Amino acid sequence: MNIVDTSGWIAFFNGEGNAAIFAEPLQDKERLLVPIICIYEMYKFTKMKKGEAEAIKVIAHMKQGRILELTEKIAIEAASISIDYKMAMADSLIYASARIADALIWTQDEDFKELPRVKYYPKK
Repeated sequence: MNIVDTSGWIAFFNGEGNAAIFAEPLQDKERLLVPIICIYEMYKFTKMKKGEAEAIKVIAHMKQGRILELTEKIAIEAASISIDYKMAMADSLIYASARIADALIWTQDEDFKELPRVKYYPKK
């Protein structure tokens, strides 16, 4: 299973340097998990940059994967991760979701760089 961090979604939808790398897990919809926090971040980012109509299109694409709702188990795991790794809330929720789902995280966000089960690609 794969989770693409918000930074990967942004690269993909904006045709940034790593777009082709993130296309691989994003096109494998059978194995794509989408934490609800990524929906929030992508909607907000896209609406601010490109407007509501484009934000709705992005979310429709994201919903082709399996949405991971925020559960009590994920919240508690994320709180521990935040303390242990000094991570921000959104990043810790994404990482906790991946841990619980036994998924790889694909990202270009340096906050994940040294963590296990992370495919990190420096931003181009």
